[in-house]
Amino acid sequence: MKEGFSYLETGKNQKAEVFFRNILKDYPSNKTARLCYGRAVGLNGNASKAVTLFTDLLKDFPSDFEVKLNYAESLLWSKKFPEAKVYYQTLLKENNKNFAGLLGYANTLSNLKEYKYALIYVNKALDVLPGNPNALTSKKYMYLGYAYQKQQAQDYLAAEALLKENLTLFNNDKETLLNLANLYLISNQFNKAKDTYNILAKNPENKLSALNGLALVSHLNGKEKDALKISKLAFDSLSDSNKTLKQQTTERYIQALIWNKKYKAAQILIKDLIATKPNENWILALRATLNTYKGDFKKSLKDYNNILENDSLSFDGNLGKANAQKASSLYVDAYDSAKKTLSIFKNQKDAINFINILDKQFIPFVESKTAYSFDNGNNEAITSLVNVTIPLSTKLQVNGVYSYRDSKNTLTLNEAKANNVLIGISYLLHPKINLRTHVGITDIKAKTTNYTQFLTDFVFNLKPFKLQTLDLGFKKQWQDFNADLVSRAIEQNTLYANYNVNTNFKLGWFTQYNYTWQNDNNQSHLLFTSLYYNLLSKPVLKAGLNYQYITFKDQVPTIYFSPEKFNVYEVFLELVKNQKGKWFYNLNVATGLQFIEDQPQQSTYRFQGKLGYNFSNRFSVNLYGLHSNIASATAAGFTFTEAGLRLKWDLFKKPIFRK
Repeated sequence: MKEGFSYLETGKNQKAEVFFRNILKDYPSNKTARLCYGRAVGLNGNASKAVTLFTDLLKDFPSDFEVKLNYAESLLWSKKFPEAKVYYQTLLKENNKNFAGLLGYANTLSNLKEYKYALIYVNKALDVLPGNPNALTSKKYMYLGYAYQKQQAQDYLAAEALLKENLTLFNNDKETLLNLANLYLISNQFNKAKDTYNILAKNPENKLSALNGLALVSHLNGKEKDALKISKLAFDSLSDSNKTLKQQTTERYIQALIWNKKYKAAQILIKDLIATKPNENWILALRATLNTYKGDFKKSLKDYNNILENDSLSFDGNLGKANAQKASSLYVDAYDSAKKTLSIFKNQKDAINFINILDKQFIPFVESKTAYSFDNGNNEAITSLVNVTIPLSTKLQVNGVYSYRDSKNTLTLNEAKANNVLIGISYLLHPKINLRTHVGITDIKAKTTNYTQFLTDFVFNLKPFKLQTLDLGFKKQWQDFNADLVSRAIEQNTLYANYNVNTNFKLGWFTQYNYTWQNDNNQSHLLFTSLYYNLLSKPVLKAGLNYQYITFKDQVPTIYFSPEKFNVYEVFLELVKNQKGKWFYNLNVATGLQFIEDQPQQSTYRFQGKLGYNFSNRFSVNLYGLHSNIASATAAGFTFTEAGLRLKWDLFKKPIFRK
């Protein structure tokens, strides 16, 4: 039987199965042949048959320890881990120094994810046979499994300690380094991830894996150009030797092109891949990502659905679909897709973050603003506003607004107070159509007059085409800029439209048009348009040109700014850091020329800024300021300054409609 033993020892299990089957035809009762045949059958993939064979052997040799060990191992092959655990425990009571018993029990515990005890027993096995390669391999994967378990529980320090301990046993092990780098990425320790990938890169065999990781680190650090440079280096050095690595490197390079908005180059590569592999999930995911960045969420959704048809358990398919649904305002569907992702991938951080971000959009909040303003026409004002918004579902939200304005003129000593109360409703009629409406009253008290009047504002927010938004609305308000204007009880009715166009080549265009008619029989038209270019994305830096035109039917300059024609030409620069981190800010500076009727041109300037801090996930504060000498900035056409404080507090941790 020496030939058969050789087959088993060298992993030629099919040949071993045939060999020992033939032996058993001549010697059907031979215990050794039956044992070897059972092992060959099990190792050749027929675990259930192996269990049956060893069960029969146990009946014939109930006290034979070697038969018991093989029966226990067959339970492992057939993934009957709870049964194997109990059986190995009985074996170890019989002989607690047997290497195969100790290692088998350790592997059973590992498969049951009881890693702490698995490591104890694999160490006992190594005490019996120090340096055994099978036991060492098992130990490595126990550490990896234990670390992953801690990572899933977001116990990142414990996971890091386990992986580092594994590295002391298996110096610079590729799998351990990759797991450690991934842990650092998940826990946002990007510098440590970079250092780990650099260690991995020291081995030429691991260079591509390391470069792919370093490209991702650069992306997460907002260094998109570096990500593309690193990824191109990996892509250009590809060979056909490793199919999996070739796929990973190609995928990362196309992602880097997308991150850098090089959509045409990414599209060409994806098209070539689709031509040869039309239904590969990783390629469909790349095309879906490209269309998401381009704002074509309908096409993205189609690809994610195709991915899920191929594999309903796909992480990219389920969470990618959730993102596309959220971007398409299909919020209930997005929640469902994210929940499905979590049902498959327990405690997956990206899916949890997605739900938290989606929840944030629908958490009731209160927002307040207090401001002080003045101009060189001796007008001063103190404004206070409180807004409470309560989303009742993903489609419907209600809100209440109270504002107070106390304005006075320090020269004429005229003073007026305005109290406004509004109740609003916002309803998502269609994923591309939202209706917002406010109704309320304003109560005015001035030196020469008191009055209470009706206020309203309703607007349709539309998404007519991808990367485009259009607002169409009507607003009724009462002029309350300064005390003199408040005293005149000027009613303003305004039809307005705002149109914004974004592009995939960094250019944007915003246009606003207002038509206003007043109860003093005056009318006005306002046109504002801005063409801008996005220079950076993190932080956002854009520059552009503004143009503004205003005309009034009647000119009443002694009452309010009302030129027959008014033009402003500006260049501007804006810097924005969003609210994802602790600090956030916005700075907008502009300069240009204004032309008031036939008067000589005048230079203009405008400074506008905001600096904020997130004290927690639910509470933020920001200070803002504005200073301008543009005539249209005030009703009277003077230089104007305003400074204020805003507070925002989320009332709950979750939306009220989600348990």
